[in-house]
Amino acid sequence: MTGKRVQFDFEIDFSNGGGLSGRAFRLDIDGDDIADDVLADCIVRDLRLLMVGAVRIRNKTIVVEPHKRSVAAAGAADSRRFVDLGHTIEDGMITYKGFPAPLVCDHLSHAASRANYAPGTEFQIGRVEMVGNTGTYLDSPYHRYADGTDIAGLALDSIASLDAVVVRATGAKGRAIARSTFAPFDVRGKAVLVQTGWDRHWRTDQYFEGHPFLTADAATFLRDAGATLVGIDSLNIDDTGDPTRPVHTTLLGAGIPIVEHLCNLDAVPTAGFRFSAVPARVRGIGTFPVRAFGLVG
Repeated sequence: MTGKRVQFDFEIDFSNGGGLSGRAFRLDIDGDDIADDVLADCIVRDLRLLMVGAVRIRNKTIVVEPHKRSVAAAGAADSRRFVDLGHTIEDGMITYKGFPAPLVCDHLSHAASRANYAPGTEFQIGRVEMVGNTGTYLDSPYHRYADGTDIAGLALDSIASLDAVVVRATGAKGRAIARSTFAPFDVRGKAVLVQTGWDRHWRTDQYFEGHPFLTADAATFLRDAGATLVGIDSLNIDDTGDPTRPVHTTLLGAGIPIVEHLCNLDAVPTAGFRFSAVPARVRGIGTFPVRAFGLVG
């Protein structure tokens, strides 16, 4: 992009002594000119200078040439994209049969709030009632263990901006996803997200019947291999027909959070992206909904 740049010399005095000078320095500008005091602020900010006294601008000229910063910033922005990997929570939807559906409504509507404010001013205050296992949610160790870490106690580096790998098991025969599925992957320090394709049944009766799940030996492998977090786009990471819940028992026992009911994993690469699934910081609860997303690039 062609634009205007300012070329100038400068002299800077520091309040604790000493100084700094530069010649033929160039900066991008918006518009046709820039005031000396604004330019001085730009220098101090860009160079991250502290304890600055006087700044003198000398020999200022305006030149026409491409904006270096803008080109670099545009390239960086174009190489990144966010991908939602969680379901939207809606009033009345069912995540598990037998659990109450969430209630999403107005505590105070826009119309009702008008009596409290000046003319033309209004606000909505929402009300949500739901169990922790609603939508796409995260399990903390407290979900399985009474003495485990609860949602509020989870360290952010265990649930946010994690190096991630997607293990694609959409073509697997049978429901059980065994250790051998994960053996080819380096999962140490990573969020391991299992794509089964079961999210295509979300909000249908099929979603609750015959879902894919991890085996006990798969959970043991992921724990021993150093996975940081494990997620799945299915109803449950365990076989719900097994009341011992070996996958929850193994992973949460090792302090490894679990994210269930993911979706859209086909929109992220197998590796080379960051994953976050951060719940509200609620004390005394083992599971809570998250805004799960990937940052690609």
